[in-house]
Amino acid sequence: MRSLLGTTAPPSAVLIRLLVGGVFLAEGIQKFLYPAELGAGRFERIGIPFPGATAPFVGSAEIVCGTLIILGLFTRLAALVLLVNISVALVSTKLPILIGQSVGPFSLPKLSRYGFWCAVHEARTDLSMWLGSLFLVLVGAGALSLDWLLTQRRVRPRARSGT
Repeated sequence: MRSLLGTTAPPSAVLIRLLVGGVFLAEGIQKFLYPAELGAGRFERIGIPFPGATAPFVGSAEIVCGTLIILGLFTRLAALVLLVNISVALVSTKLPILIGQSVGPFSLPKLSRYGFWCAVHEARTDLSMWLGSLFLVLVGAGALSLDWLLTQRRVRPRARSGT
């Protein structure tokens, strides 16, 4: 348990946690608030299989894991889940833009241009979330977190012998 909760990150890692956790939390909530635009409807347009089930699943994972990351609780595990999540998002939405054609079930959106620079532009938030999630997997939540609090040993003073 200590290795899962342990951290080598400085206290300032809270800033990365707020960014990564906040973006995923907000995106997860919006999948439920605007299902036609950002939830199952979008998943169907992209070509994600079983959009009626996968969109709520992904939205729930983003809400739960985003909240855990903000709190700094089970941060490495939550960040790993979100790292997989954003990797799927990059492959399903940005890879078609990069190569300029649909990839398997994933459709090519109608844009004015395609290729490397367009894909990098469209993927800027996704890439930031990918790198932020990877950072948290590698170093943990930092000292300003519930993970850190849970790993601290409470050292009791030893009773002195009567000699």
